[in-house]
Amino acid sequence: MMSSNALYTDLSGYYDLMCCDINYPAQSNTVHRLHQLLGNGGKTHLDLACGTGPHIRHFIDYGYHSSGLDLNQPMLDLAKARCPQAHFMLQNMCSFTLDKPVDLISCFLYSIHYSAGIAQLQQCIASVFNALNPGGIFCFNAVDKDKICNNSAVRHSTTHGDSHFVFESLWHYSGVGEQQALKLRIAKTNAGNTQRWQDEHPMVAISFAQLQALLSPYFEVHMLAHDYDKIAPWDTTSGNALFVCVKR
Repeated sequence: MMSSNALYTDLSGYYDLMCCDINYPAQSNTVHRLHQLLGNGGKTHLDLACGTGPHIRHFIDYGYHSSGLDLNQPMLDLAKARCPQAHFMLQNMCSFTLDKPVDLISCFLYSIHYSAGIAQLQQCIASVFNALNPGGIFCFNAVDKDKICNNSAVRHSTTHGDSHFVFESLWHYSGVGEQQALKLRIAKTNAGNTQRWQDEHPMVAISFAQLQALLSPYFEVHMLAHDYDKIAPWDTTSGNALFVCVKR
């Protein structure tokens, strides 16, 4: 068992393989369109928990002046190689500061839940509010703790060079409290030898009603369906949603 930061550091070179089934262009384009529809028209952008910078690459191509923030320096080194035009910061998203406010802040891949508790999530929301220009927007996706299926895992495999990788992730919520777990399992097989990594990382557990209550003092909040092929309202029953928060 490794700490999450050690796990990500050890596998930072394979992080993009772990996320190879993610449609980064569609996700980036949806947030770009939402900013065009609801934002202030500005072109400065920050991606929280940016990892190796795959989303930032698309925002730069859309004409944004983008920056990224993460807690993992090896990830940021890879992001800088991918996006040399962008500025990257080693900071905690729950207590970050910027020299100048930006127009759009994104947080993809449920990374808002890396705020380990409600108090840290409140700090994150306040930090985002302070980092946005008036009329700027904050876009992120989230999962409702009360709708988590503990037996539902996402699994995929891929080959890189001479190695075969299997990645698995799942949410687990005990039903009480403000923490849930993100469980990760990774296997790398080469020449018949298999290395295994596993991690159970504490994440903030929150209902959508609680999340709206935290956001509403700062933002005009729109809840949308977790669908990057179209922009549609949240159906009020799904356990996943895309939040679009406009700074008043």
